[in-house]
Amino acid sequence: MVTNILTALLVLGSGTVAGVMFAVAVSTLPALLSMPPDQYVDAHRALGRNWDPTMPIIVLSSTIIATVLAFLVSAPVPRTMFAVSAALLLGVAGVSHLCNVPINRAVKALDSRDIPADWPDPRPLWRRWHLLRTGFAVTALTVVGLTVAFT
Repeated sequence: MVTNILTALLVLGSGTVAGVMFAVAVSTLPALLSMPPDQYVDAHRALGRNWDPTMPIIVLSSTIIATVLAFLVSAPVPRTMFAVSAALLLGVAGVSHLCNVPINRAVKALDSRDIPADWPDPRPLWRRWHLLRTGFAVTALTVVGLTVAFT
């Protein structure tokens, strides 16, 4: 019973993470890349306002649940697959915390009315890191889905 509830929560959490990351990659990011720097800084600040406290909670909760499931299930294949999904979600958290978040903080600290002409635009680097964590998230969801489908 506990395993079933945790598995359902993992499907929900990993699906949310993958969905958000995918939506940002295919919709939000292209829009941000098309903006002039001053508009980008303002939009970045507004978009991140509610994601910052929410997404880390969902990612880390899902990582913990996947880890717990890796210890709760007895069959070796699901155990391994839950462990792999936990590692992939940890990858999402690691890239976010170590790569995207520092860029976010630097952008949010800018005054959009006073961006220097030689400003090093962080958007291409932010996009590369985001695509990496999106790949981790989508792969984690795929592994979770396959685990549920075949157990």
